[in-house]
Amino acid sequence: MNRKDTILKFLDDDRFPPVNTDDIMIMLEIPSEDRAELEKILSELSENGDIVLTSKKKYASPRKLGYACGKFSANERGFGFVIHDDGDIFIPPDKTDSAMNGDTVMVQVSSSSKSSMHREGKIIRILKRNSSKIVGTFHASRNFGFVIPDERKTGFDIFIPKAHTAKAKNGQKVVAEIIKWPQNGKKPEGRICEILGYPGDKGVDLLSIVRHYNLHNEFDEKVLKQCEKISESISEADTKYREDFRSHNIITIDGVDSRDFDDAVCLTKNGGIYTLEVHIADVAHYVTENSPLDKEAFHRGTSVYFPGMVVPMLPEKLSNGICSLNPHEDRLTLSVIMDINQKGEILEHLITEGVICSKERMTYDDVTAIIEGDKPLKEKYGHIYDELMLMCELAKILRNRRMSAGSIDFDFPETKIEVDKNGKAVDVYKYESGISNKIIEEFMLAANKTIAEEFFWADIPFVYRVHEKPSNEKIAAFNEFAKNFGCKLGKNHEPHPGEFASLLNKFKGTKEELLFSKMMLRSLMKAKYSENCDGHFGLAFKYYCHFTSPIRRYPDLVIHRIIKEFINYGVSEKRYSFLKRLAAESAKRSSETELVAMDAERDADDMKKAEYMKAHIGECFEAIVSSVTSFGFFAELENGIEGLVRLADLKDDYYIFNERDLSLTGERTHKTYRIGDPVEIIVAASNPMTRQIDFYPA
Repeated sequence: MNRKDTILKFLDDDRFPPVNTDDIMIMLEIPSEDRAELEKILSELSENGDIVLTSKKKYASPRKLGYACGKFSANERGFGFVIHDDGDIFIPPDKTDSAMNGDTVMVQVSSSSKSSMHREGKIIRILKRNSSKIVGTFHASRNFGFVIPDERKTGFDIFIPKAHTAKAKNGQKVVAEIIKWPQNGKKPEGRICEILGYPGDKGVDLLSIVRHYNLHNEFDEKVLKQCEKISESISEADTKYREDFRSHNIITIDGVDSRDFDDAVCLTKNGGIYTLEVHIADVAHYVTENSPLDKEAFHRGTSVYFPGMVVPMLPEKLSNGICSLNPHEDRLTLSVIMDINQKGEILEHLITEGVICSKERMTYDDVTAIIEGDKPLKEKYGHIYDELMLMCELAKILRNRRMSAGSIDFDFPETKIEVDKNGKAVDVYKYESGISNKIIEEFMLAANKTIAEEFFWADIPFVYRVHEKPSNEKIAAFNEFAKNFGCKLGKNHEPHPGEFASLLNKFKGTKEELLFSKMMLRSLMKAKYSENCDGHFGLAFKYYCHFTSPIRRYPDLVIHRIIKEFINYGVSEKRYSFLKRLAAESAKRSSETELVAMDAERDADDMKKAEYMKAHIGECFEAIVSSVTSFGFFAELENGIEGLVRLADLKDDYYIFNERDLSLTGERTHKTYRIGDPVEIIVAASNPMTRQIDFYPA
């Protein structure tokens, strides 16, 4: 345990009251020559809100003083919640202390609600502002202007003095940088730092989302200069000490619109044993440790995908060029070769640096069609037909083994959004995964699991993909809901993932399937990256990592670097300590950037869906109830688009919301709306700016 952790543990110990610096030095036996270092650590911990310095110049943990720290989630009506591990804390409108949505804050929890599930508090300190830049619409006046933020949760308009308008015109989308934060009821003051264009101009809508989430769609000069030095082809020297797989029947299978290919596969069978080769682009060969490219990739954490646009983790020269496993081109890989028996057990494996030459760039649609008997495609790809059928065979074995172990299968179809050359949404439809998607899924899962297990037992610092067991509170809430259907999960709140899978299968194909899938998802924890191998509950794996997408995910790139070091040189004691810190920092950063990317992608999808539905206002559609709330219900169309039917628009009766089984029931007619029920709706309104689509019953 380092000194910082020791101090935190000591200050959180209930046996000790708040203490000053001298007390800490005595109690922790810190020598006098280290006082400056201690004061620096205490100042840093206090600044971050990890500890509190009282008015009497004494230190204590926030918990002991009735304080809590977390992110403020604002509501447009003025109140908000501070998100905390022990339960969210309600903040009334008059106790927000000018905090803005996303700020990290310290809260004084009301003494009357400390032990309650519904805690209330007031914000006493803003530890870290979420962002100093706000995206919104500029409104001009004669002597000043103001920006109305796109995000309604912001809670403030931003005052722009005339000298700081940057000649922005009325109605334009802009980025405003705050130069004076809100205080004592005054609005924040800012300056226009970027003019994006008018709403409706090509690309302005997605660029607004890019800026709102502080994403970077361009690379700086240092990164691009490093890229320029990278050769566009591999040399003989690059392949010298690598396993040569170029003669093998290796192929890639990806979506029809994919441009970068991280992974390629090859499968043979001999004497009842399958030999599965999973070849992953050796991005770490080009993105070297602590280089400008590496620092930029760490900062971005992941590629972000919007309809018709991508904000990549790596520049195109790498992501679509030398790192992409393009067909008929020699490429460097980090490969895992697995011998698998007919029960799906991995008997032996080899991890090695390789060089490959992909024989074909296949699409999911074509591979599925070939397996299902498409004769023209079968003839076209006759040279790999046997391998494709063998892949289908092995994938079924691996999937059956995984399901038997209790892996939970949420098989929701993906919603695809097509845009035209101007970025406007022209079609939205659901995309069902075929057998080819499942082939690649099972092969990548096998590789990820094999790599994670190998490095866990090698006791090498690593970045794992973990999915923790559901909390007792979440299981209790789900069981309360499931009682309505005569079922429940787990004894003593310790369910096995197989129980979730079994319950899901029980409702497969029924009207209740969607309802149970959604409620079950809510009861599960969110997956994240961690330096600790805590298993993956949803997959029912003890060991799991992300190894297969280093072009678009930083954790994969980091573990590639660790793997290469380990298999080539071993890990020294000095490097072990460094890699341990690197794994922890990478896991934390990547978990953060993943959440940002998910929010940004969801925001962009919702915007484009609303844009698409604007052309269908007044039209009638078949739908199913997808969610029920106290203010109405959401209905989902066949293409995956959701809209809100407000309670006020259900005019045939007075409807009562039942929170236990998530239903609305008419007081007089007893008509009920529940998740999964079919409904007929008419599109009432659609607003891409607010991402809001309104329906009313037909």
